[in-house]
Amino acid sequence: MAFEILEPGLATTVQDRGRFGYYNVGIPQSGAMDELSAEMANALAGNTPAEAVLECTYMGPRFRTDMDAVIAVTGAPVDVKVNGRVRAQWSRLELAAGDEVSFGILQGGTRFYIGVRGGIDVPVVLGSRSTYGLGGIGGFAGRPLRAGDLVPVGGGAGALGGQEPRQEIDDGLRPRFEKEISVRVMPGLYDHRLTEQGMETLLGATWTLTPVADRTGLRYSGPEMEWRPRQQPFGAGSDPSNIVDAGYAVGSIQIPGGKEPIVLHRDAVSGGGYAMVATVISADMDLLARSAPGTRTRFRPVGMEEALAARHERRALLAQLWGTGT
Repeated sequence: MAFEILEPGLATTVQDRGRFGYYNVGIPQSGAMDELSAEMANALAGNTPAEAVLECTYMGPRFRTDMDAVIAVTGAPVDVKVNGRVRAQWSRLELAAGDEVSFGILQGGTRFYIGVRGGIDVPVVLGSRSTYGLGGIGGFAGRPLRAGDLVPVGGGAGALGGQEPRQEIDDGLRPRFEKEISVRVMPGLYDHRLTEQGMETLLGATWTLTPVADRTGLRYSGPEMEWRPRQQPFGAGSDPSNIVDAGYAVGSIQIPGGKEPIVLHRDAVSGGGYAMVATVISADMDLLARSAPGTRTRFRPVGMEEALAARHERRALLAQLWGTGT
């Protein structure tokens, strides 16, 4: 079984939960940027949480199925069309062989997800089917989809625990795609490089997401921040935000030149020479992935206790989605 890609969309890639255990050698985790929306697509399609889905950025693909199939579309609000007729997002859609699926214009957010019963059946590379485009590994031939591709679909994984698949996602469980968000961060490891005023600016200003936002990182515009003067150590660059190279955590906030914060995301490099002044907590990384350019964003500092509580709440939400309890 396969999907024939008639039009690829702007940047459609295969993603799953991600590739772990290789960040120390420069291979990022990749995986769906909006993990919750991706898992909801799998839940509706009748899969386990681990199946690969299609991640569609801004403009979706147009494809034809060569066999009967069950799909679900979640994430950013978009019109879903089967043979030209609008169908419901956030629900199971049954396709017949020869059906053609296409999409309208995004009405908010950035990315939406296509789950299919059985999952996208590309080879597992280093433990994941996720596409890492910069490295040319995983996914479909290590790249975004192109017209003419035949994307294989698996034979049909069962829903978690043998339960009946969801028919739709309740509105109360669906993520929101808002134009103003508050993102929780933990200051460090190099927040001491900013002056007190510089840190107040980072955590007090409202930042605007620029169009320079992709799977590697998201750049924000706003006021300039003040750095503590010092003689740069041997091995660091001349910019005040430079440090001697260090490892980066996913979610790290860097400020090259002191002007525009960049939050590293799923395909970010694993190390470099910019100070990491704060890190977005794991529970809020999906919020960034849902942000469209122009989204007004505030960074709210939290401690470890609140960050761990947010992680627990997220796990409880996923347990509710899959019916596995907390």
